[in-house]
Amino acid sequence: MTMDTDIIQIKDKRFAVSIAEADILKEVDRVAALINHDLKGKNPLFLCVLNGSFMFASDLMKRISIPCEVSFVKLASYQGVSSTGVIKEIIGLNEDITGRTVVIVEDIVDTGLTMQRLLESLGTRRPKEIHIATLLVKPDKLKVDLDIEYAAMQIPNEFIVGYGLDYDGFGRNYKDIYTVINED
Repeated sequence: MTMDTDIIQIKDKRFAVSIAEADILKEVDRVAALINHDLKGKNPLFLCVLNGSFMFASDLMKRISIPCEVSFVKLASYQGVSSTGVIKEIIGLNEDITGRTVVIVEDIVDTGLTMQRLLESLGTRRPKEIHIATLLVKPDKLKVDLDIEYAAMQIPNEFIVGYGLDYDGFGRNYKDIYTVINED
């Protein structure tokens, strides 16, 4: 990986800054304020989906002022590299969510298939309610109807990295979000 100011190289692709950290944090502030208002008195359990949501979850949780709990889960799917939307298991959910208000914290919702399966899987554990908080939504790529109450930003269907999102494991550490530069 090499880096100059607004362009980064990860493996065979070059990326340019598309969303600056300051703009991301402004939207995280907005989402946190909504959650603090809407879920006051509910002691929500924030379920942060690893690996991608770690930066969003960290910045979001610093802004949550209501009593809450935080846990981290990882999803195992049936296929290797591509997202199939089929969850084999939720790894790391040790909390009893029966009767609880749960907030899923995700980095990005694109097709929505994985989120739909996660909602179905968590639903079998009888929570009182489940909310979705995501940093990014790709509305043009959604294949299912989801109630995403807390979306920080909508983006076009482009390949992005940074702020927790990766390309083949690399790029999660950048504070800004970068979009791939098509060099054809």
